[in-house]
Amino acid sequence: MKVLFVASECVPFVKTGGLADVVGALPAALATEGVEVRVLLPAYPPVKAALSDPAVLRQFPKSFGGRGQLIAGPAQGLDVLALDAPHLYDRPGNPYLGPNGKDWPDNHLRYGALCRVAARIATEGCDGWQPDLIHLHDWQAGLTAAYLKLGRRPAPPCMITIHNIAFQGLFPPATLAPLGLPKSGFQLEGFEYFGKIGFLKAGLVYADRITTVSPTYARELTSPEFGMGLEGVIAARRAEVSGILNGIDLDTWNPETDKEIAAGYSARGLVPKAENRRVLAERFGLAPDTPAPLFCVVSRLTRQKGLDLLLETLPRLLARGASLAILGSGDADMEAAYVKAARDNPGRVGVVIGYDEALSHLMQAGADAILVPSRFEPCGLTQLYGLRYGTLPVVARTGGLADTVIDANEAALQAGVATGFQFAPVAAAPLADAVDRACDVFADKKLWTAMVRRAMKHPVGWETSAAAYARIYREMTGPGRNGAGI
Repeated sequence: MKVLFVASECVPFVKTGGLADVVGALPAALATEGVEVRVLLPAYPPVKAALSDPAVLRQFPKSFGGRGQLIAGPAQGLDVLALDAPHLYDRPGNPYLGPNGKDWPDNHLRYGALCRVAARIATEGCDGWQPDLIHLHDWQAGLTAAYLKLGRRPAPPCMITIHNIAFQGLFPPATLAPLGLPKSGFQLEGFEYFGKIGFLKAGLVYADRITTVSPTYARELTSPEFGMGLEGVIAARRAEVSGILNGIDLDTWNPETDKEIAAGYSARGLVPKAENRRVLAERFGLAPDTPAPLFCVVSRLTRQKGLDLLLETLPRLLARGASLAILGSGDADMEAAYVKAARDNPGRVGVVIGYDEALSHLMQAGADAILVPSRFEPCGLTQLYGLRYGTLPVVARTGGLADTVIDANEAALQAGVATGFQFAPVAAAPLADAVDRACDVFADKKLWTAMVRRAMKHPVGWETSAAAYARIYREMTGPGRNGAGI
């Protein structure tokens, strides 16, 4: 089976979040299921650089407000198709934001062009390659479904995956003509969303199937609390919505072979984890060999991620003798608050503003526990890295966090199945209670070590999820096309 992925980012070329990790890792896992994936991306500078000698498959001399071409080639184990349109994509930094930190004003054209090319590949094929199915990822690819369903040519089935419904791709109705969209689609039953064109809504309305990245998030999306105004659309298609957990790349994230950490270790041999803890404490200016846990955070510093709640909880964490290492960036006021917390608590709180992939590996290896207090979290990857590295997750009971971490409640501890700590509701007091529970278990070294070993054995790879995607692909392309509900 041949499947075309359409996405705006992909590891290792460009990444702003978990979407890129999924798009980069899932194709290899699907190959074991007999699925051949090609990934269509914008030809950002890092993408073009990775394609050392790309083939030019098609020219677009007058489309998209400038010249463009479709180029292709292998890169980092992926079969990449890239829309090379320098006037749209040859820009430094974040793929979506300009130097002023705001969306590029032509994002509708940048990702509308990607979607139109995806639709042409779907209906016309590409260099003799014809996809059996189109798999769209998030709002940047969503308009593809509208081009396919509202077009006049027969098209293969189309599926969209919601990685984060908070980002929807909304643009004014004046962009209808530049996007080549029919006015007939600008209605409640089409791609209109509160007077704007909704790229994500187009995908949810016109795709044949909808998936999202955890079973709990799939259920949450049908409620006003989590659906961000699209809960009615998703609830109406409930029978065609599935939640499939993300996985992680087990080769990249492997504490036995990771070149970014101080010392390799495994569930059978945990002693070297202490060396990673020592190096991490030194890197963040924290006191070494503390008898309480060293907690870490690797995250965007935003309210969505619950990092304001952690600021409220910090006095309780410090009162327990614990320490905290934070890596991230985000809201300016929150960045400033954490920098101040580090300044006010030397040796107890350390902060690095920004993102450093290598440092994030060391943090997963060296910390005792990782805090993920998100108000909503479609799937989450940092808690999966934590499980893999024996850094026990402390997570809000929401989305994929609820689906991947087994809470260390009394029953789970007695049954010997706990892998971390959950809290609910998502507020400062429950988070503080979860921190207390983690500190209490940490004081019992035998119990903590048993939980660490159990967490490291928890399955976090792509095998099960790739099989689930492949099963849906077969349902969509086979004679019996029925949905598997939430």
